[in-house]
Amino acid sequence: MNDPGLVELPFVVVTAAIIHQEGKIFITRRKLEADQGGLWEFPGGKQEKGESLEQCLKRELKEEIDIEVSNVQPFCVLRHRYPEKEVELHFFTCSLFAGNPQPLECIDMAWVPPHELGSYAFPVADEPVVEKILQAIQGN
Repeated sequence: MNDPGLVELPFVVVTAAIIHQEGKIFITRRKLEADQGGLWEFPGGKQEKGESLEQCLKRELKEEIDIEVSNVQPFCVLRHRYPEKEVELHFFTCSLFAGNPQPLECIDMAWVPPHELGSYAFPVADEPVVEKILQAIQGN
């Protein structure tokens, strides 16, 4: 018998890019009407059926900000349970990209020095990656 107190939440796999150039990291701001609208994020999106994580990342970046990335390297994986869903976030670093970022699926974009990332409001699920980025940079 199933426990009525346990609710199975939708499970979503998401990829996100940590794009760095000239000592800064690229972030985007979600549209106000979107889930967690107005918050800043590392660009990316939901994985589609049959898609590899890298394919997902590249597709989402092309759709959201019209760029192409290369030199994609895994950075970290985080899981977070929101009241309405559980997300597994796969973060990748990308040091090279082609194209000029355009805000196609976001309301703002910024190149931010890593030490300033903490002054931007990110979704709760993304907050640990900001700390990991700062640790990685300080370790270099």
